[in-house]
Amino acid sequence: MIASIDAVPETRGEIILSDERSRTALWTVLTQIDADLADQAWARGCPQCGGTLHRADYPRKVRGVREETRRHSFCCAREACRRRATPESVRFLGRRVYAGFIVVLLTALRHGWSMHRVRVAQEQFGVDRRTLDRWRHWWLAHFAASRAWRVARARLLTPVEEASLPWSLWEHFRSNTDEPMVGLMRFLSPWSTRAAAIN
Repeated sequence: MIASIDAVPETRGEIILSDERSRTALWTVLTQIDADLADQAWARGCPQCGGTLHRADYPRKVRGVREETRRHSFCCAREACRRRATPESVRFLGRRVYAGFIVVLLTALRHGWSMHRVRVAQEQFGVDRRTLDRWRHWWLAHFAASRAWRVARARLLTPVEEASLPWSLWEHFRSNTDEPMVGLMRFLSPWSTRAAAIN
């Protein structure tokens, strides 16, 4: 039997992770934001040729939430183009199989939790230590080195410590917004697409 981490919740992040109703409520909000982002992308048309976009959503199995999920996506209607256009998302962080907010929080809260609490959370979501290490490496080696990060960090009200990413980002949004997880996932939405991931 897995121990519960909601016995001593200390932060909103811990509450989100430990309480399924909180995760479901957050996922509902993020799903609506994604629908709005998809509508905006559709209205702009094909980013390659300006053509009309047709829906080409596809299913995504997402760990950490219980709902059936589809990733919003489009395909250009022009025969000569037919390029896929996948809008930014606040629900996903690249191609990771876990919900974006779980990737962020589990990696971030390693800085603020005891190792026991980290292990309990890992067990609750079935996240292997090596997976958590890969996520941490991505934050430090890829995210922090990306051109998209260099541009985005200039928009932050206060500087964040890159050596403690994503904890420092979580702390920034926790102290500067009323809805820190939503604000943080909006900030990270460019990294949900291939373009930001490789720049």
